[in-house]
Amino acid sequence: MLVPPFASSPAGSGHSSASTLDVLIRGGGPVGTSLALALSREGLKVGLLAAPPRRDAAPDVRTYALNAGAVALLRELRVWDALPEDARTAVSDMQIRGDDGGALEFSAWQQGVAELAWIVDAAALEQVLGEALRFAPHVQRLTQPAPAALTAICEGRDSATREALGAGFEAFAYGHLGVAARLLSDRPHHGVARQWFRHPDILALLPFDRPQAGHGYGLVWSLPQDEAEQVMALSDADFAARLQEATGGAAGRLEPVSPRAAWPLRVGQASRWCGPGWVLLGDAAHAVHPLAGQGLNLGLADVRVLAQVLVEARRTTPWRPLGDERLLRRYARERSVPTLAMSRLTDGLLHLFAQPAPPLRELRNHGMTLVQQLGPLKRWLTARALDA
Repeated sequence: MLVPPFASSPAGSGHSSASTLDVLIRGGGPVGTSLALALSREGLKVGLLAAPPRRDAAPDVRTYALNAGAVALLRELRVWDALPEDARTAVSDMQIRGDDGGALEFSAWQQGVAELAWIVDAAALEQVLGEALRFAPHVQRLTQPAPAALTAICEGRDSATREALGAGFEAFAYGHLGVAARLLSDRPHHGVARQWFRHPDILALLPFDRPQAGHGYGLVWSLPQDEAEQVMALSDADFAARLQEATGGAAGRLEPVSPRAAWPLRVGQASRWCGPGWVLLGDAAHAVHPLAGQGLNLGLADVRVLAQVLVEARRTTPWRPLGDERLLRRYARERSVPTLAMSRLTDGLLHLFAQPAPPLRELRNHGMTLVQQLGPLKRWLTARALDA
């Protein structure tokens, strides 16, 4: 049955009947919600089918690293400026260290941009996206599926709908867990993101202004499963000591200020991204290692491209149904190549630094330093990350 439209929504938002939906979106995370907002702005009638939030859910300690393309989309959706100031922190510089003296640094100033990325509180972003839905014309929240010309599947990497459609997901499990937490440092972060690539782990400290402006970090730490489980079981004091050892004190004295969360890491892509009347977006279509912070960026790029394809089709071929497979293949072609490229890049880096052999360690660290010395190549790599 349909949930009644929000009383506060303007201009009769949500009054279309289920039988007249243009798009049914399955999944209420940032990708699904952003798609609902984007399509609503174009006048499409949208139904959003999302699982209700769990009342016993642990606090969300994740942070998203958003590139320029993702931020531009959120601005267009009038979501970005609604985020609290302390829920988004600009990254001005990035310092990357290898495991044998390799070093690589990126600067917004050298790239000619205001910032390299933004670090965003995951829970705050999802809350603001949810609030924006209250004022989105033509969007209905649903409690069960409803007929629609197109079903957009944004349910995440374990999507049951994708599996029921036979769009298999070819995945490789790394045997690592991603550990996330919020940290407080006794030194200001100055907008600098720090990352360590080494065998067998990859650790990232993302500058963040919660719980204290200028002194917070979001931690993303990829560890082999047995080590990750040990880290998850540590007391806060022992966890802080382990962090100091892992970072060498480069970010100051770090104090955990949140619970820790962990999840299994894997890489993969769906064998089919679309079919008659359905299309995949976000983690339902692709999964990448978080070492480059591109997961949500790729999902929001999916949203932007699919919305453009659907809007252009309505303008130029209004007789064509939105679920026409030939139409949806345009989206799949445009998104599969850059997504596969990012997947291979992150997977390749992970495997390169997973090798303990001294010759390989020397080679990868030398390569890192060489990139640092080649200005044009470094600028090209930064531009790809900003626009991925």
